[in-house]
Amino acid sequence: MIRQPIVAIMGHVDHGKTLLLDKIRGTAVAAKEHGGITQAIGASIIPIDTIKKVCGSMLGSIKVTIPGLLFVDTPGHAAFNSLRKRGGNLADIAILVVDVNDGFKPQTEESIEILKAFKTPFIIAANKIDIISGWRKEKGDSILKKISEQNDQVQQELDKKLYEIVGKVYESGLEAERFDRVSDYTKQIAIVPTSAVTGDGVAELLMVITGLAQKFLEQKLEVDISGPAHGTVLEVKDEKGLGKAMDAIIYDGSLKVGDNIVVGGMAGPISARVKALFLPAPLAEMREKRTKFKSVKEVHAANGVKVVAPGTEDVVSGMPLKGAGEDVEKAKEIVQGEVKEVLTEAAAKEGVIVKADSLGSLEALAVLLKEKDIPVQKVGVGAITKRDLSDAEANFEKDPLRAVILGFNIPQPESVPKEVKVITHPVIYKVIEDYEEWVEKKKKEIELAAMGLLTKPCKVKLLKGYVFRQSNPAVVGVEVMQGTLTNNIQLMNPEGKVLSSIKGMQLEQKNIESAERGKQVAVSLPDVTVGRQIKEGDILYSFISEDDFRKFKEYKQYLAGEEKDLLREIAGIMRKKNAVWGV
Repeated sequence: MIRQPIVAIMGHVDHGKTLLLDKIRGTAVAAKEHGGITQAIGASIIPIDTIKKVCGSMLGSIKVTIPGLLFVDTPGHAAFNSLRKRGGNLADIAILVVDVNDGFKPQTEESIEILKAFKTPFIIAANKIDIISGWRKEKGDSILKKISEQNDQVQQELDKKLYEIVGKVYESGLEAERFDRVSDYTKQIAIVPTSAVTGDGVAELLMVITGLAQKFLEQKLEVDISGPAHGTVLEVKDEKGLGKAMDAIIYDGSLKVGDNIVVGGMAGPISARVKALFLPAPLAEMREKRTKFKSVKEVHAANGVKVVAPGTEDVVSGMPLKGAGEDVEKAKEIVQGEVKEVLTEAAAKEGVIVKADSLGSLEALAVLLKEKDIPVQKVGVGAITKRDLSDAEANFEKDPLRAVILGFNIPQPESVPKEVKVITHPVIYKVIEDYEEWVEKKKKEIELAAMGLLTKPCKVKLLKGYVFRQSNPAVVGVEVMQGTLTNNIQLMNPEGKVLSSIKGMQLEQKNIESAERGKQVAVSLPDVTVGRQIKEGDILYSFISEDDFRKFKEYKQYLAGEEKDLLREIAGIMRKKNAVWGV
């Protein structure tokens, strides 16, 4: 048996996802076909007869065998991520909604990255065409006819906006074209101009989705409804009169009241017995009986259902649900393997800690982090725990850049150790972006701190007439010609011979730690006698070790031009004795 393809709607906030979904449902209801639309839990099922009526002759000669389309009711990629199943995503196909006037936004780009990561085919709804300046709301069935009836300026403006979308898709490594200009649906993504307000383009959208699903997904949609249920938990909710219930999408097999099921849990698989199954009540029944749900004995794939099964209260969204039949242990093994796959595939020996609100979000975040080569040490679903914080803190000694917890759609913990950085955001894209920005800033801090420990390059001249003591230690006046003079550095002559070190420094009879270029200061120099090893007017340099010199080369972006020149001069001195010094 072939089930309905599961369709998810994604896109940037305010680009019209919910309104477009409402318009798709409204168009189906308005077709007044018997059973024009069936409300499922978390989904709307549009039967094929309704689609045929809405599309009319558009479906042409396509022999349609799919029974309809199942639209997931919650648009956006947080919901898409919950639609997970082993080896990919539960959505067979997606509609990416883009405001044609606003173009690509961060969540649009993120949606494409997630769709690519899960290899989910998609089409683009170029929405809000009705607010293009000068657009006339023409009557007529076909969106192409409506476009052709606009004036030349409006048509050119629409084409320009569509090709901006094509360009952005190309930047993501994919090809796109307006649906009627697509030459190969296996290589090009179809763009359908739409208006969620007027309903323009909705029939074409349904036609393209149905055609694609029929042509390319038919084999994937084969299910055995006589077999045990395979499903995914969308969320766990408190329902008045029912208590805690799981909203789940069943994508294969059948689920009956009384069935043994196994659901994935963070602490291990949970086995339970189905006490009740609910679907939304028809509108008339809702009005009459004042109930939102009707009880059913059985559901077949594909459907969205509310499952009441005692013991499943702590299940998180995105978890697999499996009908266990008589062999509960075998089902536990399979479910545990699936959950473990997500939790261990992401984890490296060293890396950041990742938490998310659902197993699917966790998987999506882990996939995107992998693409960015960001190592992940530990992953989990739910709020950040004290254990997570202490694990992140333990990373600080090894690598401060890994003392980090990245969280998607979860709250910030109340107190965080000062060594730990917690980055949370309701947009996956932003979690990664904020982390990358923080890493750059932190790296600079670490490198600047490391530079502070290096011997600073310096060049000084012994001032004539400023010998305050000749030896034990010699105390003389010097002028800083280049760089920074600091206490405890060693000084060498232009031949590279170390003569003494700075044991104290004064400016206007006050002790100081360092002196910049142009300053004249008194310094204390042990192990030398003025007139022997050093003379008035001599030029001396700070002695820099090869290791320090190499570090300066690493951090050269933080050095001023004068410091670079002085380091080159010091290297020139040292290479008189060793040609490969500091290389």
